[in-house]
Amino acid sequence: MIKEFRLPDLGEGLTESEILSWKVGVGDTVSLNQVIAEVETAKAVVELPSPFAGVIKELHEQPGTIVEVGKPIVSFEVADDAGTSPSVPADTSGGAGATVREAPKREPNLVGYGAVVESSGRPARRPRALAGERVQTKPAEAAPVVESLETKPLETKPVDTGSVETASLETKPVETLSGERPRSTPPVRKLAKDLGVDLAEVAGTGPSGLITREDVQAYLRGTPAEAAAARQPAPDVPGARTGERETRTPVKGVRKFTAAAMVQSAFTAPHVTEFLTIDVTPAMELLARLKGSREFAALKLTPLTLAAKAVLIALRRNPALNSRWDETNQEIITFNYVNLGIAAATPRGLTVPNIKDADSLTLQQLAEALAALAETARAGKTTPADLSGGTISVTNIGVFGIDAGTPILNPGEAAILAMGAVRTMPWEYRGEVALRQVMTLSLSFDHRLVDGEQGSRFLADVGAILADPGMVLTMV
Repeated sequence: MIKEFRLPDLGEGLTESEILSWKVGVGDTVSLNQVIAEVETAKAVVELPSPFAGVIKELHEQPGTIVEVGKPIVSFEVADDAGTSPSVPADTSGGAGATVREAPKREPNLVGYGAVVESSGRPARRPRALAGERVQTKPAEAAPVVESLETKPLETKPVDTGSVETASLETKPVETLSGERPRSTPPVRKLAKDLGVDLAEVAGTGPSGLITREDVQAYLRGTPAEAAAARQPAPDVPGARTGERETRTPVKGVRKFTAAAMVQSAFTAPHVTEFLTIDVTPAMELLARLKGSREFAALKLTPLTLAAKAVLIALRRNPALNSRWDETNQEIITFNYVNLGIAAATPRGLTVPNIKDADSLTLQQLAEALAALAETARAGKTTPADLSGGTISVTNIGVFGIDAGTPILNPGEAAILAMGAVRTMPWEYRGEVALRQVMTLSLSFDHRLVDGEQGSRFLADVGAILADPGMVLTMV
């Protein structure tokens, strides 16, 4: 029998996803929960497991297509209720085709992206709450909106302060197989639909007559010939490349969601930013000693590690910065746990995966968690769950060689701390001028939740820890 798999909601109410690539083809035999596709949501790139065991009969969507949640994307031939196995390709060795496992008897759940596996029939046990009641944030509040980080520091930056970067994935335009349908890519077809343009009336100037965005826009201007002319390099422009003189990138996926969340944050939460410049020479000396110790020898330690720990310690004395504004109920929700977000830059946009219950970790465990977060981000495997539920964030603009900035709050969070570059510069030290390692911290906070005094005390505590790590003994 034929079963259709409809695109599930891959992350707390998302309405659409883009098919990046198929891991299977028509005629392939797949097992339950085998990865069959890679899709991009508004939060992350995720692998899509198969909800059935059977044979792929049809792929309804091509790579590069944006699909609404609930629409069929692939059809399977699976065993029917009587146990009849689906047809499978003949074994080239002359043996019988392999027998596939029987599919679950109920349709896959469209909330979440794992297949439903039948068991004893008992309802699944709900996860145990940790450290008090957890408050889930709304989808729009979960999108990361922070200053970006990169793995390669500028040559002018004297200290590597740690960062995260993920790899990019390319999508290919989808060619139409029917000769009656104008050839174009899904984003162009959507653009034409939004503008009310009939693609049958548009002349394509791309390869093999492919209709491009410029063709659609030129059609609206009534000058189709201009689209082709725009692709030719101007003879009076030195170094002009053959092809288009401008690049248009569709705003979609993570970048689209982040942009919307950034606007929401900037125009909803009244931002206040404070700055503090400190001598972090003692912290850098501590970092050097830790790197030489047996416990931390195998770990990557950076100023980001110490700054993250300083934030966690300072929050114990200043819990107002670990809170959220509940507009619906007109309440301030103070979290009794810390999910620490760490900013990462990806080709798809800014993301902030967070370390769950970071406040319960030792410095060594925190360093390990940061390393795992970086590895996952570089592999492009950050999940929507990793990007949701953050309570406060840290962003490292120092990797750009930047001293200070005004970071925008991650929606649903009360504060974000930006680390500047660590610079060797003249500084007053014990009544004299000496060369010291100096850093500027920038703290943005939501003034509805955090008063100026609370924000200032928190920033002063973080600065005190980094300026003299021994001060921790007076705070815990």
